[in-house]
Amino acid sequence: MATEVILPKVDMDMTTGQISKWFFENGATVKKGDVLFEIETDKAAMEIDAPASGVLRDIMAAEGIDIAVGSPVAWIYEEGEPYVAAPQAGASANPCTSMLETPSTSNERSTERTTSERSDTRATPLARRLARDCGIDIGLIFGSGPKGRVIRADVENYSTDMPPSEAETELQAKALPDASNSEPVLQLFEQGTYERIAHTNMRRTIARRLVEAKSTVPHFYLTLDCHIDAMLKLRAELNASAPEREGKPVYRLSVNDMVIKAYALALKAVPEANVSWTNDNLIRHNRADIGVAVSVTGGLITPIVRNAELKTLSTISREMIDLGIRAREGKLKPSEYQGGTAAISNLGMFGVREFAAIVNPPHATILAVGSGERRAVVERDAIVAATLMTVTLSSDHRAVDGALGAQLIGAFKDYIQKPMSLLV
Repeated sequence: MATEVILPKVDMDMTTGQISKWFFENGATVKKGDVLFEIETDKAAMEIDAPASGVLRDIMAAEGIDIAVGSPVAWIYEEGEPYVAAPQAGASANPCTSMLETPSTSNERSTERTTSERSDTRATPLARRLARDCGIDIGLIFGSGPKGRVIRADVENYSTDMPPSEAETELQAKALPDASNSEPVLQLFEQGTYERIAHTNMRRTIARRLVEAKSTVPHFYLTLDCHIDAMLKLRAELNASAPEREGKPVYRLSVNDMVIKAYALALKAVPEANVSWTNDNLIRHNRADIGVAVSVTGGLITPIVRNAELKTLSTISREMIDLGIRAREGKLKPSEYQGGTAAISNLGMFGVREFAAIVNPPHATILAVGSGERRAVVERDAIVAATLMTVTLSSDHRAVDGALGAQLIGAFKDYIQKPMSLLV
């Protein structure tokens, strides 16, 4: 019996995906484990293996087209197995028929049907495309999905003869003109003075998640300065004494490696802050999995150093080098960037002195790290030079209160200013 090949769910938030590349054509012989195709997710490109050996037939998903998770994209027939063509996309009844073939006695609501589309309406890509194909303004459809998101069933169940519900009426009354549409913006600029750059899946996901985070997470911020001369001295000594292999040191510690270890130890020292908020429970974690923001083409991704409080600085350094390289190549596995108990964003290498980052759930905190710079400070009534690093802790106030946040950032400062504690 032919084996169905489906589009798998490879990301926690994934409802649709795109096949960016097929490695085999219809009629090709494949072996179980061969890479069949590559999926473009919001955060990476994932290679999907053949689930069986045989002849690949009925490739139904073209490259670059949104496909619902779980949908069949091809079939693999055993050698010599009789071939029965699979139903092609569009062979089933037109889902628009029941929605658009309405009696002539339709009420006035049927005249609202239009091919225009509100980009500020929450909707899945599949629902948005179906509404567009059926000539329905998706802004008129009441969403039953999470946070009012319009899903496929809402579009399929939409009837132009049905009077609007109270919820729909209220939703439409609150609707504002689409300020995010590009056309009104482009009218402000002279033709030929700009270029349009299409949003990538990653950029759209970053925008969506950060808007949700900033809109729904009550942030507060705590900032302090850390003296890092002792840490810089220890780092230099450790790098100078690093063993060599084939003429090269086996590790080279960065300031970021030491920051990761210090923050992990601080979370273990203040376990009440090592938490995640849900509407049902406060989840307290028993280990420190630190997400570290890494800049990649078109956005950023946050690979995770698991159990960072238990790892040596050299281990953290090697892991971060590996994770950073594979993040920029788009080769991280979902398990390497999903989850985490807290995060770090370091812009010090760009000369940024101080900034505040946005908490990205399920994290309850994120530490923004600025550059180390020589400044004049007062010690025992004398002005002396010292190297200071400004850090800002952003916290989800639902899970972490002000005093608790102060304990956490204070513990981090203690570990940074007493760097030998990072080696214990």
